[in-house]
Amino acid sequence: MSPDTGSAVDHYDRMLAEHYTWMLGGDLRKVADRQAELLADLGLTRTGTGGTAVDLGCGSGAQTLALLRLGFSPVVAVDTSRPLLDELLAHVPDGAGVRPVHGDIRTALPEVSAPGTVTAVVCMGDTLCHLPSKADVRTLLGHISRVLTPGGHLVVSHRDLTEERFGTDRFIPVRSDDDRLLTCFLEYRDEDTVIVHDVLHTRTDGSWRQRVGSYPKLRIASSWLVEQCRAAGLTVRRDTADAGGMRILHAVKA
Repeated sequence: MSPDTGSAVDHYDRMLAEHYTWMLGGDLRKVADRQAELLADLGLTRTGTGGTAVDLGCGSGAQTLALLRLGFSPVVAVDTSRPLLDELLAHVPDGAGVRPVHGDIRTALPEVSAPGTVTAVVCMGDTLCHLPSKADVRTLLGHISRVLTPGGHLVVSHRDLTEERFGTDRFIPVRSDDDRLLTCFLEYRDEDTVIVHDVLHTRTDGSWRQRVGSYPKLRIASSWLVEQCRAAGLTVRRDTADAGGMRILHAVKA
């Protein structure tokens, strides 16, 4: 790993957190509407025995807002970025129904939830791929399985980067408008890791500024993730790709 490559946490703190909602499209509530439709289609609704949900790697809160709209409360929103948690709370009057947790998703669940008390866990937007190792993914799935109620739901979205891209296919436009342009470049290091190089251009007072940053991302095959869920006692009900190329995995606690 090159000296200028930091962790995903560092990269978001230094470069991406302030642009995160813009990367999603700019309108957080519209993104939350789409996420609520997806989760409802998968059968995620509050039950009479409880309604606690956990959003792991919540970012600015699209999934947290979606879970609130579906009737879950409280929703425990976990992220390593304090600014993104603050942005989420700004969209929730008095923080109603949201319990923000500034921390590491690898250790948060045993600290915030007792076994068998959570109705739904979501981990969306490549959050799993930001973990340092596949061992961390296995450990996290074990934590998720323990806190879920029988019949409780897990929904994960991630991009399967196991098939290597070559040449110009390694350049991926993220989003652009009149004042911002974000492109990423993929550098394949080994069978488990790809280095993501982000190139961000922003314009202020007619002048463009370039910022660059890099971080490692796990290459998680959808078939491998299905196997790990089953090993953790989770029954996979759906494993498909959406129109944007993200894998959507839905599992329930046996």
